[in-house]
Amino acid sequence: MLRRSTDANRASLALPVVAFAVVTALTLTVLGGARFFFTIEGPTAPLYQSLAALAVTLLLIPLLTLCGSAARLSARRRDQHLSTLRLLGAPTRTITTMTVLESTVLAAAGTLLGVLGHLALAPLLGLLTFHGERLGAGHILLGVSGTLLCLVGLILMASVSALVGLRGVVVSPLGVRTRQSAPRLSWARAVAVVAALGAGMLAAQALRIDQGTLSIVVGLAVSFGLTMAVLNLVGPWVLGVVARRQVRRAGGRFTAERLLAARTVLDNPRAAWRQVSGVALTSFVAVFAGVGLAFTNVLAAGGSTPEDDLLLADLRTGIALTLVISFVTVAASVAVNQGADILERRELFTSLERIGMPLDGMDRARRLAVLSPLRVVALGSAAAAALLVLPLTGTVLLTDPLSLGTIAALLAAGIAVVWVALRATSPLLARVVADA
Repeated sequence: MLRRSTDANRASLALPVVAFAVVTALTLTVLGGARFFFTIEGPTAPLYQSLAALAVTLLLIPLLTLCGSAARLSARRRDQHLSTLRLLGAPTRTITTMTVLESTVLAAAGTLLGVLGHLALAPLLGLLTFHGERLGAGHILLGVSGTLLCLVGLILMASVSALVGLRGVVVSPLGVRTRQSAPRLSWARAVAVVAALGAGMLAAQALRIDQGTLSIVVGLAVSFGLTMAVLNLVGPWVLGVVARRQVRRAGGRFTAERLLAARTVLDNPRAAWRQVSGVALTSFVAVFAGVGLAFTNVLAAGGSTPEDDLLLADLRTGIALTLVISFVTVAASVAVNQGADILERRELFTSLERIGMPLDGMDRARRLAVLSPLRVVALGSAAAAALLVLPLTGTVLLTDPLSLGTIAALLAAGIAVVWVALRATSPLLARVVADA
């Protein structure tokens, strides 16, 4: 028993370290690479800088989401331990100090590993060519001052998240200990997303394609930021509604695995949303990528100068690089969140094994709890992005075969990345059940 407890503690401590390492490495690399475009001079410099700012926005949102997930990893285990201390009479100051110290140390360890990852990625990405010249590792490295500022910000985010999470332990330790913390979500979230979509479409309507590429970039950035913020608000509510309908339809061909998956989502829609929010962002980016590639083809077909050809090649390279980093972020987010979810729910899996549920059934239910809402999230986010792009580009670019093909391929790739990440965490579930 002591060995099993030690193994579980080691795993739950390692997960946030790995998550912060991934976040740090990618964040430093993205910011360092974007800095290069602000050194470009010439008539196309404002366009390069606007596109770089847009790419940073598209990538930092999922990276910050992953950072938030890292700060919440193993929170249930920590909350249970701290709530026990609180019930035994430990003062609030002691609990606060323990929590902040643990979160800070784990975040610091992860960010230091992330710096090493950034140093390893810099020479590889330095081989890329932009604006007619090879980037080189020096243009990817963020620099000492920028790196330190980024590390401090990530560590502070971890500490603040830990303090916010202490509220339930301090106010209601018995509720935490008995897991009486089911979240309640309001339908008002749906009203908020409709209002945001309407505002985004009105903002996009003010910018037309004939106003130039720079105007389109600005319009996309504004619309993207507004809508993604609200999608994160309404996403858990939508998943809860879908899961509730699935539970009501239980029976007939509705297998035990599907019922367990639906109950898992319904038990904590916010946690379910965190599992798939990366794909929501990737689906959103996929629509912009598809329209962007179609737009570059239209410009190339209309006759171009060597400078135009260079710009179009850089646009395609930038889109591909943005998507690759986005997929890596999604894979890391799903894998880390699933690992934490397995460790948090080990008692449930142990109970299911004791009543006779096979390991394959538990693993299938775990995957369905992610893949079932994934379809809703991917299609819904893509539809929201299409609504925002439509006033800017019209139906011609949006329905272009290259655009539609790119969107479909990227949605399929995003789902495949999640499936692979889920499969990669299956051995951890088997280990948890075997150690029970």
